[in-house]
Amino acid sequence: MNILKIMAATAILATSTPAEVEAQDPIGKHFPNLQGDRMTPEVLWSMGRVGSYQASPDSKQLVYTVSYYSVEQNKSRSVIYISNIDGSNQKALTTGTKSEVEPVFIDGGNRIAFISGGQLWSMNLNGGERKQLTSGDEIGGFLFSPDEKQVILIREVSSTSSIAAKEKDLPLATGMVINDMNYKHWDSYITSIPHIFLASFDGNRVSNNAKDLLNGEPYECPMLPFGGTEQFCWSPDSKKIAYTCRKKTGVAYAISTDSDIFLYDTESGSTTNLCKPAGYVEPAYDATVSLANQAKNKSSEDANAGYDQDPQFSPDGKMIAWKSMERDGYESDRTRLCVYDFSTAKKNYVTEKFESGVDAFTWGNDSKSLYFIGVWQARTMVYFTNLEGNVTKLTSGDYDYGSLQMMPNGKQLLVERHSISAPADLYTLTLAFDMKNGSVKNAMVRRVTNENDHILKQLALGKVEERMVNTTDGKQELCWVIYPSHFDASKKYPTLLFCEGGPQSPVSQFWSYRWNFQIMAANDYIIIAPNRRGLPGFGMEWLEQISGDYSGQCMLDYLSAIDDISKEPYVDKNRLGCVGASFGGYSVYWLAGHHDKRFKAFIAHDGIYNTQQQYVETEEMWFPNWDMGRAPWYKDEAGMRQKVFETSPHLYVQNWDTPILCIHGQKDFRIEYTQAESAFSAARMRGIDAQLLLFPDENHWVLKPQNGILWQRTFFRWLDKYLK
Repeated sequence: MNILKIMAATAILATSTPAEVEAQDPIGKHFPNLQGDRMTPEVLWSMGRVGSYQASPDSKQLVYTVSYYSVEQNKSRSVIYISNIDGSNQKALTTGTKSEVEPVFIDGGNRIAFISGGQLWSMNLNGGERKQLTSGDEIGGFLFSPDEKQVILIREVSSTSSIAAKEKDLPLATGMVINDMNYKHWDSYITSIPHIFLASFDGNRVSNNAKDLLNGEPYECPMLPFGGTEQFCWSPDSKKIAYTCRKKTGVAYAISTDSDIFLYDTESGSTTNLCKPAGYVEPAYDATVSLANQAKNKSSEDANAGYDQDPQFSPDGKMIAWKSMERDGYESDRTRLCVYDFSTAKKNYVTEKFESGVDAFTWGNDSKSLYFIGVWQARTMVYFTNLEGNVTKLTSGDYDYGSLQMMPNGKQLLVERHSISAPADLYTLTLAFDMKNGSVKNAMVRRVTNENDHILKQLALGKVEERMVNTTDGKQELCWVIYPSHFDASKKYPTLLFCEGGPQSPVSQFWSYRWNFQIMAANDYIIIAPNRRGLPGFGMEWLEQISGDYSGQCMLDYLSAIDDISKEPYVDKNRLGCVGASFGGYSVYWLAGHHDKRFKAFIAHDGIYNTQQQYVETEEMWFPNWDMGRAPWYKDEAGMRQKVFETSPHLYVQNWDTPILCIHGQKDFRIEYTQAESAFSAARMRGIDAQLLLFPDENHWVLKPQNGILWQRTFFRWLDKYLK
C-alpha cells in the first residue's frame, strides 16, 4: 500500500518536532485491566491493528506490522514483528518511537526491508545492523525486482494540471487558481501526484538517479486516493513492470473509472497498454445521456472500459492477471479476474461462475490456478479457480477474509481474517489438492496471531445471528442481528437499524473501529443490519437495483427489516433508532421524512442531504453520473428529472418530526460537510431537537484517537437521551 496514504489513514500525526517525539514514551501494545466486561471507546482504541504481512522465502517465518494508538498523544505507531509461521517466537523488531511499516524479506530471507521516516531501510532478522537504503525525497512504497538488482519507489511529483502554479513573487498567498476538475480528491487539494520510479540496487544502497516511469505525464500511479504497491508488479525475469494507471485529467478523469494495465519494458523503455486494442478511440461523453446507457455502447470485452487494476504475473511469466470491471463510470460494477496470455494476446475471465466481485487474488505456484476472496451471502470467503473458470469455495463460517498471499512453498495461503466479534488476525490455509483433477478441494485453517485475545477474553460480547426477512416484493433479505452483551429475552431493549454506506458495500462480517456493532451491544442495544437492495453477494439483479433508485426498494428493505425485528417480544417498538454513514447517512435523512413515526432518534454521519447539490459537490463525478443517471438540470420527455433528484431527502423536511444528530468531517471532499450543516439547520428551523458534530480535521472517516472517542461518546449520549 501507499505509505503516504496509510499514514493518513492511521492518524499518524506530524505535529511534534523530532525532539518532542523522542521525548514521548513509545506507543506500544496495551494491556488494560478492565473493571467491567463491556466494550467501551477506550477499549476499542487500545486494540492493536494488524497490517501488512509476508512469509519468508522458506515459508518458515512471518513478518508483519501492528499499529497501536495513544489517546493521550492522539497518534499511532506501527511496529514490525517477526515470528515463526505458526505464531511462536514472536519478537518486536521496532524499538524506537517512530513507525516502521511495509516489511518484506530480501537477501534470500536473511534481511528485512521496510520504510521508516519516509525512507527505505533494511535490518537483519533480529532488528539489528540497520542500513538506510534511500535518501532524498520521501517514498510512499517500494517493490524489489525478483533478482533484487532494481527497486520501484513511489514518490510524489508536482502537478499543475488543474491548480495553477503559485505566483513566485507572492509566496504567502493562499489562494488557488483552479483551471479544471480533478483539483481535489478525498481530503486533499491536488498539488502533487504519486509516480513510480525505477532505481538500481547494489545490495547496500539504492541509486539516487531513479527514473520516473511516467516522466512528464500528469497521471497518477498508484491511483488516488488509496492505491499502493498492489497496483504494480515485476515479471519473474525482472525485465518488465506492469502498472495501473488512469491516463486522464480534468473532466475526463472526473467522469471515468477507465484505468488500464500498462506494460513497461526496462530494457527498451517502451510502454504497452494491455487493455486497449491498437487504434482504440475513446467514445465521446454525452452529458444528456445516462452513463449506464452510454456504457452499453462500448466494446467492453476488447476495451476493458471500467476499472482495471492490481496486476500480477504468473510465476512462469507467460500470463498476467488483474482485477477488471466491465463498464466505465460504474465503480461498484462486478470485479472479474482477467487473465491475459502473452503468447496469444487474449483475455480470459476466470471467475464468471462467481456472481460477485473479486476483492483480492494471488497465483498458485503452478501458474494454472488462482485464489481469490469475494463476498457471497454476507460472508467474504476464499475461493479457488483454474484457467477454465471452475470455481471452488475453500472456506466457510461467519467470518470475512480480508486479504491473502500464496506462500513460497505453494502449499499454503497466508490470510487475514476478522468478524463482527473479532478484529483482524493472521491465519494459514493449508491446501488439500486433488491431484487427479488438478484442483483444490478444501483448506485447513490454522490461526497464527492472537493480537487482541488478552483484551477480548475480558469482554462479554453480544451474540450474532443471521435473520432472513421477507421484503415487500416477495424476496428474502439477509440481516445480521447483534444482541446485547448480557441479553435477557424476558426484557425489552431499544433497537437500532443500521444503514450501510457505499451505497454498494456489503454488510458482511466486518469489524469496524467506529461503526462497531459490539460496542453498540455493550450499551444494551439490539442492532439489525440488513443486506438491503444494492449490496453485493446476492447476484447482479440484487446489486444493481439501487442504481438510480436511492429512495425505492432499498428503503422498503430497511423498513421491512426494522418491522420484522420489532415483532419480537424483547424489542421495545417505542424505542427504535436509525443510524448510518455515507449512503447510510442519506438513508437516515430520507427515512427521517418517511418513517411514519417508527423511530425516536436518528444519527447521520457524512450523509447526502441534498442530492441535487451533491451532484456538483463531489470530486468523483463518475459516481453521481452513474447512480443518479445524469445532471439534475437535464429532464426527460415528460419534464421530469432523474428520480434520485426528485426524491432528495431535503425535499421532505416538512415531514421531519424526530430528533437527529448530524456528524461530518470538514475535510470530506466525497460528501461535503455543508450537507450536514444544511440538515442540522433545517431540523432546528423546524423546531426539532438536533445536534451537529463537526470535525475540522477529519475526512469521510474519523481517524484520530481523541476524535474517535468523542464520536463514540456523542453517538451514545444522543441515543441514550431518546431511547433510554
